[in-house]
Amino acid sequence: MRVLFEEIVFGTKRKEQIVDITGEVRAVLNRWGVQDGIVVIFAPHATASIVLNENEPGLERDILNLFNLIAPTDADYHHNRIDNNAHAHLRSAAFPPYVVVPVKNGKMLLGAWQRIMFVENDGPRAQRRVIVEYMGE
Repeated sequence: MRVLFEEIVFGTKRKEQIVDITGEVRAVLNRWGVQDGIVVIFAPHATASIVLNENEPGLERDILNLFNLIAPTDADYHHNRIDNNAHAHLRSAAFPPYVVVPVKNGKMLLGAWQRIMFVENDGPRAQRRVIVEYMGE
């Protein structure tokens, strides 16, 4: 069994933003020459999420609206006494910062419209990291 690890690093420009990282993850897997296994995509941040869904502008806005319904920015949170970003932490708790995708014959087994998307809940940030870890042949 092989275990491979790499980080993707990028910045975000808005307070709430969705960044499609599917191409970057595919590039990492291609560089490694993987075959069959799983890939874990993990954001080591307490205020970010990773989601699998369609990369369509209307749906992206709907996803961000859903996040706002679940944890609005203007609610009276206890954590806001520290740094005023409790909403971002709660969104990350509701929508975790990772996904696991099977890999077969070197290709991620994503659905026809599925993309791997990093969700920024507390930006903009000059640097965000996503860890790509592969386990398999």
